[in-house]
Amino acid sequence: MNFTRWSARLPGTQRRAAARTDDLVTQDRLSEGAVPAARAEQLTVPAPVVDELPVREVLDRVPALVALVHGPDHRLAYVNDAYVVAFGLRPTGEPARQALPELEEIGLLPLLDQVLRSGKPRTVKSRKAPDGRSYTFTCTPVSQGDGGGGGGGVLVFATDVTDHAEAAERLRASERRQRETAVTLQRSLLPQELEEPDDLRIAATYHPGGTEAAVGGDWYDVITLGGGRTALVIGDVMGRGVRAAAVMGQLRTAVRAYARLDLPPHEILQLLDGLAMEIDANQIATCVYAIHDPNEGKLVYASAGHLPILVRDESGVVLRADEPTGPPLGTGGWMHASGSIPLGPGSTAVLYTDGLVERRNEDLDEGIAALERALAGATGTPQVICDRLVRSAGVTAEHDDDVAVMVLQHPAHTGPDSELFRNAALELLGGVEAAPRARAFASGVLTSWRFPVELHDLGVLAVSELVANSLQHGMPPMRLRLRRTDRRLIVEVTDGDDHLPRRRRAEAGDESGRGIAIVATIASNWGSRRTPGGGKAVWCEFVLPQG
Repeated sequence: MNFTRWSARLPGTQRRAAARTDDLVTQDRLSEGAVPAARAEQLTVPAPVVDELPVREVLDRVPALVALVHGPDHRLAYVNDAYVVAFGLRPTGEPARQALPELEEIGLLPLLDQVLRSGKPRTVKSRKAPDGRSYTFTCTPVSQGDGGGGGGGVLVFATDVTDHAEAAERLRASERRQRETAVTLQRSLLPQELEEPDDLRIAATYHPGGTEAAVGGDWYDVITLGGGRTALVIGDVMGRGVRAAAVMGQLRTAVRAYARLDLPPHEILQLLDGLAMEIDANQIATCVYAIHDPNEGKLVYASAGHLPILVRDESGVVLRADEPTGPPLGTGGWMHASGSIPLGPGSTAVLYTDGLVERRNEDLDEGIAALERALAGATGTPQVICDRLVRSAGVTAEHDDDVAVMVLQHPAHTGPDSELFRNAALELLGGVEAAPRARAFASGVLTSWRFPVELHDLGVLAVSELVANSLQHGMPPMRLRLRRTDRRLIVEVTDGDDHLPRRRRAEAGDESGRGIAIVATIASNWGSRRTPGGGKAVWCEFVLPQG
């Protein structure tokens, strides 16, 4: 092959030739009188130009790897000295598949076909070659001079970028380690194991968003309040980074502490709102706090700028809890309010953060509507439903926002399970005669539930003390409620007075003050709370013997 003929057709040679001609014309014009004669003679001295340089000698000396192929099967026409040093001698005239096996190994031959067909240069960055080094390959089309035959060719130009590739890989490895650390931090701030209420089956999942090291502020929690009631919370601190995660951790800890006060949901959010302003006035968060009482068959909740809870009832109809919704936590100056949504046996509820339903260039309501449709067709355990909802939303490892989802089910107990979940209630009417009536009622119920004698006697004693305390310090209406689950016996007495009892040490001469102390001693747990309509509820519970 005539290499000079090929080099004459390399891209840019025509432009350089034209530029050289223009320079000579300009010099001739200047010599006609525009400058002194001596100057004109100096300008007309011929100087070496790029086109007059021996192309092969130049390519042989460049540190980059150069190869020239021609024809549809890319027969090798030339390789420079740097190419020979890197991969050894290569036979000219042979197809690239045999002559340049290293190009086939890194997948460059299809690119040669593409360059030859399109007539446009192409570049692939940082490909690792068989010699263990990384190169950036630029493939440029060239055309053969007239009469040479053989069609066009491709000039392959490879630049060694091993140092850059290794530095980039070290950077990527560092970013992966930072991300793993960030995700570990985020997950450590979430509950490692969800509490398991008697009447609910719950599953939750968290998916970190994006590939950067910044962590998000999504969180969730399940808190058993006692007396069969359960608090559920999910929230999202705006922004990303360690600061958002730190605020999230403080809010989650505060929610657990406030939950022990057994306050209505809107009062919990009111306390959190003030705390969020104290933690960081520039950091706001959304949150939903809900309480489930199996005896009421509903979910009482309050929302601080968070997305609505979705509930699918036993018939498959999905309800959306839109109101009431207040502003996010940390804004201040707003009185939150509680609402409720039915959650009876056989129902499933979903609490989630915006990463599950919010998409760019898409209305948020469309995302929530899509989640409703997915929930309507999702069946199985809470974990199965959780996974299905995440998949239906298209959440992948490259998702650009954190996602937290919590699914809870209130199972409908049928068959043998129905014997393990029982309720009994008695209205406490009259005066002091209500106490013996309550004891007789409790004794009959506990006997019918086939409790062992020791637990039977403890339950009757707890009923006696709680009823006596309510008759002495409370006011009508009064009610006794007994409830059993597969794990515990719950005794609860409600009355119309909102003064909460407290445990205190009774002196030897005191005639009262021992009832709550006795209950606290014999029961596994006890507590009290104010009821929404005014009044209070005092409860205690006993753990049932297993087996």
